[in-house]
Amino acid sequence: MDAPITPGATCSGRDLVELFESQMITRHLDLIARWLRARNAAFYTIGSAGHEGNAVVGRITRHTDPAFLHYRSGGFFVERSRKVPGMDVIYDVILSQAASAEDPIAGGRHKVWGSVPMWILPQTSTIASHLPKAVGTAIGLTRARHLRGSIVAAAEGRMPPVPDDSIVVCSFGDASTNHSTAQGALNAAGWAAFQKLPCPVLFVCEDNGIGISVRTPPGWVEANLRARPGLHYFQTDGLDLIECHRGVTEAVGYCRAHRAPVFLHMRTVRMLGHAGTDFEPAYHTMEEIAAAEAKDPLLASARLVMQHGLMSPEQVLEEYEAIRERTQKAAEKAVTRPRLSSAGEVMAPLAPYRAEKVNAEARRAADHAQRVDVFGGAAKLPEKLEPRHLAVQINAALHDLMAKYPEMCVFGEDVAQKGGVYYCTAGLWKKFKAARCFNTLLDEQTILGLAQGFANMGLLPFPEIQYLAYYHNACDQIRGEACSLQFFSKDQYRNPMVMRIASLAYQKGFGGHFHNDNSITALRDIPSLIIACPSRGDDAAMMLRTCAALAKVDGRVVAFLEPIALYMTKDLHEEGDGGWLFSYPPPDEAIPLGEPRVYFPKAGDLVIITFGNGVHMSLRAAKRLKDEHGVDVRIVDLRWLAPLNVDSIAEHAAASGRVLVVDEGRRSGGISEAIFTAIIEGCERPVKMKRVVGEDTYIPLGPAADTVLPSVDRIVEAARSIL
Repeated sequence: MDAPITPGATCSGRDLVELFESQMITRHLDLIARWLRARNAAFYTIGSAGHEGNAVVGRITRHTDPAFLHYRSGGFFVERSRKVPGMDVIYDVILSQAASAEDPIAGGRHKVWGSVPMWILPQTSTIASHLPKAVGTAIGLTRARHLRGSIVAAAEGRMPPVPDDSIVVCSFGDASTNHSTAQGALNAAGWAAFQKLPCPVLFVCEDNGIGISVRTPPGWVEANLRARPGLHYFQTDGLDLIECHRGVTEAVGYCRAHRAPVFLHMRTVRMLGHAGTDFEPAYHTMEEIAAAEAKDPLLASARLVMQHGLMSPEQVLEEYEAIRERTQKAAEKAVTRPRLSSAGEVMAPLAPYRAEKVNAEARRAADHAQRVDVFGGAAKLPEKLEPRHLAVQINAALHDLMAKYPEMCVFGEDVAQKGGVYYCTAGLWKKFKAARCFNTLLDEQTILGLAQGFANMGLLPFPEIQYLAYYHNACDQIRGEACSLQFFSKDQYRNPMVMRIASLAYQKGFGGHFHNDNSITALRDIPSLIIACPSRGDDAAMMLRTCAALAKVDGRVVAFLEPIALYMTKDLHEEGDGGWLFSYPPPDEAIPLGEPRVYFPKAGDLVIITFGNGVHMSLRAAKRLKDEHGVDVRIVDLRWLAPLNVDSIAEHAAASGRVLVVDEGRRSGGISEAIFTAIIEGCERPVKMKRVVGEDTYIPLGPAADTVLPSVDRIVEAARSIL
């Protein structure tokens, strides 16, 4: 049984029999899902029928090779489960299909291929959005190994958390190769390999020739990928286990030995339609459907085991029916198990927050000697220097955090030698070297994919997005991928990160929309994402400490919005007053999540609630209102935009009864709407409210920008109208 099935073959008789068993289990899991769906007992019917050859990839790779799976990679999942004793793969998968709260990976939140002991990270991608994080994990694996000497004392567990010679597996369909996200990830892998950077990722394209009802032109995938620079192309037949075993063995061996990206093009066939609700005759003739059925990989595998004397026809049928019976019994049990029954249960793993631990970690300073070394002497510690502006204090805070966290990496466009467009990362590359501060290629999806991958490998990523408008190129990497991981894994997997973004408007019209994007709506809509937005340097430093702690302690994903127009601002009321320069806070001080800064807390004539650039403008407006009209204005700088501190908002609104919201975001979808809602729902007595907001438009070039954004004059005018 353990000898090669034929001379020169890589596949043994045992391989063939066990792979065939995994294929049959996978098929019965597809069939039981549809049987249960017809009885309203299961809720996911996209299956792996015709793709069962991917079980070979599950067999050849190790269970410690991180994997990101296509929704048709059931064969891989079933076969890999052999490597983890004690797993009941049939029962576990049906629990997932039935949305049971006892599903080991997602707890009934979605049907996903995922497992902690099998290192299969769950994701629900149908549009290839998992490819960037697969590339990031492959690169992060090597980076973590390189850094572990300096990390080992501080790290919890192994660094990286998988063996050094692991590879990363990423499977997807042929139609997905056309998606821009896939193209970007393939390009990034090739870009890395072209520069001799290790990137051991195995891309497995399960090519069945169709995406739902849209056919892939014959030969297109090969023509598109065979000659791509830096990407090593292998081809195999997923309908023939012996040939597939040979092809996968060769591809995996190359990827592992050369630490280079491999594209494994696997021929498959799609059976049973796209999903249970798909009426395939609408786009396939009966002859085409019959032709696909004739290529059934289970029939091909049955022929192989019989031809080689491994099983008789009777044994094949007996095994097939025995698996059907096991599956049926597992289903009967699984559907009786409890499901999620409350919003609290559904949301439990979404946004963990242990305030005491986070705050303690945020206030924990880096080693004093390390700080002295990083800043070039005790006299040069930033808290001993004169007050400085926002960009300088962000830079000092990043130096401090990199001293504190040896696993922290800063990366993005132009962040290394140049020090960032606004010099917030100046000096990091020189001090911490290229392993921890480096430039990426110009692709935001890749930057955020790297961040997820680095986090998977135990690092603490601080990716930089050069401008807020550029974030929208890669929104789904945060929305659909990074922020969903804890949700779809019951908080068993985490990808912590702090995403810094140069944000908002008020650059006096310079650069137009792409350098003055004032809309954060696409960020606010993302479940579990924390959004921080400082308006001054000392707050920025203390908030960054808390953001890092949120990522480190609770695995959170944080967006840190830095107002571009305030980076270099020094004055407040008049030129030369230095009113917007602040001292660097001692390293053991931090601002808790949700805590606002309140200016003139005893003022009661009017409360202005604002953030970012609005704080600077509101303070100037408040001075005019006091000097010219005798009005005492309290100003609440929210600082944390998600989650909003609705209790604090309501408390300040109720204290005055008059609230002006200054929101530089757009009139529709801006944060002012959420602030109004907090006041209406949280105040027992009526509150007079008004808002000054940006218009529903893009920011134009030049002085015209001032016409569509809040200004000091507009704030004063609006304030007077509600007094």
